[in-house]
Amino acid sequence: MSQAEDGPLIWRTSTYTDSGACVEWARPGSSALVRDTKCRERARVRFGPGAWRGFVDWVKDA
Repeated sequence: MSQAEDGPLIWRTSTYTDSGACVEWARPGSSALVRDTKCRERARVRFGPGAWRGFVDWVKDA
């Protein structure tokens, strides 16, 4: 997938990433895509809204 439902994907990286060796995420519609920052052209993982929300909540609580 190269475009969100309303336009191009906007990839974001955590502000806690110093080395760039992390993951990036984009929000096409209600789902979330995740990719490796070191190899952006490889496969992306898609999360549904509930799974993504659960993951973000888990990270915030950690």
